Amino acid sequence: MDFTSEQRLDDGVLEREFTLGEIPGILWTPETASASAPVPLILLGHPPLGLRKMYPRLAGRAQQAAADGFAAATIELPGSGDRPRWAAAEQARADLRRAMEAGEPVGDEIIDALILPLVEKSVPEWQAALDVLLSLPEIGGPVGYSGGVISIGIRLAVVEPRIVAAGFFAGSFVPTTMFEEARRVTIPLHVLLQWDDEGNDRQAALDLFDAFGSKEKTLHANMGGHTGVPQFAGEEAAGFFARHLR
Repeated sequence: MDFTSEQRLDDGVLEREFTLGEIPGILWTPETASASAPVPLILLGHPPLGLRKMYPRLAGRAQQAAADGFAAATIELPGSGDRPRWAAAEQARADLRRAMEAGEPVGDEIIDALILPLVEKSVPEWQAALDVLLSLPEIGGPVGYSGGVISIGIRLAVVEPRIVAAGFFAGSFVPTTMFEEARRVTIPLHVLLQWDDEGNDRQAALDLFDAFGSKEKTLHANMGGHTGVPQFAGEEAAGFFARHLR
């Protein structure tokens, strides 16, 4: 990991951009983080829109995590942002846009092409980033995963034992095969569902929640569309991680 820039935000949070091979990322650590008092870590997931576009929301989430005493980190997804273009992903996104603009149902073939290769490519990268992040003296774990493409979170929850709790946003397309993986998830889950999300199949989101194998799983459903998440929903998610990472 090579740190490429550093700045201290207004609330004292240290923000450092880094590269891990060809993968850009950002690490935020609170003032309390030190070699003598390492802090837990939250991995911040995000949609494949590019870190630059997602930065304001990611930084806000990271500052909330820091206020609760946690470090936070994110990495650029394959084919997004400044990373090399990925022809298959570009085609899948174009097919998705075409179907949605035509008012047609988004079929399993499009969803599989859009999500499954992204999961296969990105999960090992998240794990490689986690290896390096946990080697830093100011970060000691445990680790949580928050938001982003829910299928990536499902796969990480299944294969990565260092992640002990996860917060999911039930708002992205989920391949049918991921439901079987969801049954193998056992860590505590906090799932946020916007009841009137324009791009989300509500029943599919409820079915996925039902499929999760976790003994502790909580569904927080709020009225409103994709961008209408109430402020208190974020506070409840923060409380979830406070319970499980401290």
